[in-house]
Order: sequence, then structure tokens, then C-alpha cells
Amino acid sequence: MSEINYKDEAALQALVSEEFGDWSSTVKVDQAMINTFADLTGDNMWLHVDEARCAKESPFGSTIAHGFLVLSILPKMESKENPLANVTGFGHMMNYGSDKLRFLGAVPVNSELHSRSRIKEVEVAAHKTKIVMEQQVHVVGSDKPALIYELMFVYM
Repeated sequence: MSEINYKDEAALQALVSEEFGDWSSTVKVDQAMINTFADLTGDNMWLHVDEARCAKESPFGSTIAHGFLVLSILPKMESKENPLANVTGFGHMMNYGSDKLRFLGAVPVNSELHSRSRIKEVEVAAHKTKIVMEQQVHVVGSDKPALIYELMFVYM
């Protein structure tokens, strides 16, 4: 794939698609990861950390990952193909915000997760180029996403 300058609107617009790319590598969400996230955030709700109670009372039969844990491990799910890998010419890039974040399904402990993404929008302006990337995270084997996220970032 050839290089694309971050100000080349036509080339960047060609990356916009209704189709998602290939699945990423997988990440296993185990109880140790869930417990560490609970300790870091202070979110010790029993559905996440009380294995014995969840075995008896949870509709999932086990603990489940925090939604924000699933969101925060997106960077660990390495994409096999990144349409933006060859964007050049910018001094830096940074997060700009989010347009959409939905938690659509529980992620039971010991689930393997993978993600896929697509470029949804490109906006080239005088001092920055804004990209909107839609990402979906699924429990491996599930047709329904556990999380949908629209990340906005800028090249400057």
C-alpha cells in the first residue's frame, strides 16, 4: 500500500467504507485482569469480582468484564490490516473524542475477544485532519458485538 499524506483528502476519502476490516488478534479477559481493573477504578461491583456469588446469582453464571475494561483493551487487539498505517506527513496525532459508545452484551470471564474496524468519516481542514473510526468488539464466536465505539482522532 502506498503512502498517503494526511492532507490528501481524496486518498483518505477512498478509505471510508461501509465494510469492516478483518478481525484483530484475540485477547483473553481473565479474572485477574477483571480484578486489576476493579482495583484501579474502584468499581468492585459483585458482578465483576465475586465469583462465588456470581455462580449462584448472576444471570451469566460467572463474573463479567467491566464495559470500560473492554473499551480500554481495544489497543491490545492488534489489527492485521490497518488502513491508516501508511498515513504520513503529520507532526502528531491525538485522540479527539467519541461520538458513540454502546455496551451491547456481557463479556463473561475467560472470554476471548477480537475487534474489527472501518473508517467512517474523514474531514480535512486547514490545521488538522479528523478521522472517525468505528470499532466493534465481539466475544469470539458471537455474531453480536459486545461493544461498538466510534473513535475520533486528529492528525496535526
